[in-house]
Amino acid sequence: MGFSTPIILLVLIVFFLFSAIKILNEYERGVIFRLGRALPAAKGPGVIILIPIIDQLRKVNLQLVTYDVPTQDVITRDNVSVKVNAVVYFRVMEPVKAIIEVQDYFQATALLAQTTLRSVCGQSELDELLSFREKINLRLAEILDQHTDPWGIKVTLVEIKAIDLPIEMQRAMAKQAEAERERRAKVIAAEGEFQAATKLSEAAQIMAAEPITLQLRYLQTLREIAAEKNSTTLFPIPIDLLTPFIKLADRLKTD
Repeated sequence: MGFSTPIILLVLIVFFLFSAIKILNEYERGVIFRLGRALPAAKGPGVIILIPIIDQLRKVNLQLVTYDVPTQDVITRDNVSVKVNAVVYFRVMEPVKAIIEVQDYFQATALLAQTTLRSVCGQSELDELLSFREKINLRLAEILDQHTDPWGIKVTLVEIKAIDLPIEMQRAMAKQAEAERERRAKVIAAEGEFQAATKLSEAAQIMAAEPITLQLRYLQTLREIAAEKNSTTLFPIPIDLLTPFIKLADRLKTD
């Protein structure tokens, strides 16, 4: 009996220390329930002491959580069926609320992210989903953060990863893009023709004011042609050069 009492006391002390002393990491907080009631503030990090049997500890991780939202089937506002998936980044800001207000804060946030993704994408048109993705990301993050705030959860970022379109829609969009490129090419060509015609008109007005410029341009063109090797050059004589001789011949006939 003399040896059994110290052993029993030692066992009780070890059990007390094992049950009473807990160590929490830097990224962990402890929510303590004392006789079923939660203490107003979370404990940790470091060493915390509990009252055995009376206190119950629930650990909460404060690290940033990355949740990959599964692919959701969405019908946009303009009746196009697409598949959308996204990534949600959130973290626990108030551990006591995260434990008390919701049974499983991770599952609740995940399901809310899925339904919100379908709702927001369903209210948008296809062109808006493809062109204004940043705007939709901000709207998703705002809605999620507003709903998770009572749970002590902070949604920091939402990013749409991919939007999968049906094959028929991809072909239609490819035809539309090709037609748009052809339209732009024709507009650019027409603008080039208009500018060239404008410049030619201005050049014609200058040459009309100074007839000698037409002769100079004619001689310059002949020089450019003569610069080419193995080429035959036809040199037409302008009628203006023959006009003085024609007038002289007419005078001789009259005399």
